[in-house]
Amino acid sequence: METHFVNMEQTRSTLARERVLADLKVLLRDSEDLLKATAGDMSEKAKEIRSRLTVALASAKETCESLQVQTEAATLAAAKRADTVIRAHPYESIGFAFGVGLLIGVLTMRK
Repeated sequence: METHFVNMEQTRSTLARERVLADLKVLLRDSEDLLKATAGDMSEKAKEIRSRLTVALASAKETCESLQVQTEAATLAAAKRADTVIRAHPYESIGFAFGVGLLIGVLTMRK
């Protein structure tokens, strides 16, 4: 029997999206630093590269903002699903929270 976990695939996708977002932010910061560092270079080749980098930087910023909005929307959707499940099964949710709290308490008290 094969089990298919849709939420696990969504979680992997969300983690991948967050990693790409973090990498994109680092790239944006480094690119901006590079633009500032080469501001004094007035050769034609440097001007061309700076203009291409400026266009790419603007595009990357838009992508970064889009990914951030998607991540926030996914987080909100997950919170709504959790709220729905908790409201549908309040006693089971309380029991589960109690069990997890008890387990954490026991593990922290051990030496």
